[in-house]
Amino acid sequence: MKKYIEVKLDIEGLHNWIDCNLPHVEYLAHIHRHTFVINCRHEVTDSNREIEFIDFKHKIKQYIAKRWYDATYGCCNFGSMSCEHIAEELLGVFGLCRCSVSEDGEFFGICEM
Repeated sequence: MKKYIEVKLDIEGLHNWIDCNLPHVEYLAHIHRHTFVINCRHEVTDSNREIEFIDFKHKIKQYIAKRWYDATYGCCNFGSMSCEHIAEELLGVFGLCRCSVSEDGEFFGICEM
């Protein structure tokens, strides 16, 4: 049996798609705001789990704030990173088996190991 824990974070942030070449959504090339909903899944080996939910969530939030917080805007600035880029980075940094990042809980980028 495989066991996992998963935490969910809501992060206010900005990003843009610099290379957007689709005329009907060309506005995506400009910086715009989303509530990024991030779900991080980590495998555990014991039902008493070796990773505590709250500690795990706090570590991820602290990493995101340190890495991307932009005082100019008062929120995270992911630059030209897509949801998949963010998920991939968190997957590697925290040894996750799955990470999804969505724009406003509507569109999801998902990375899995």
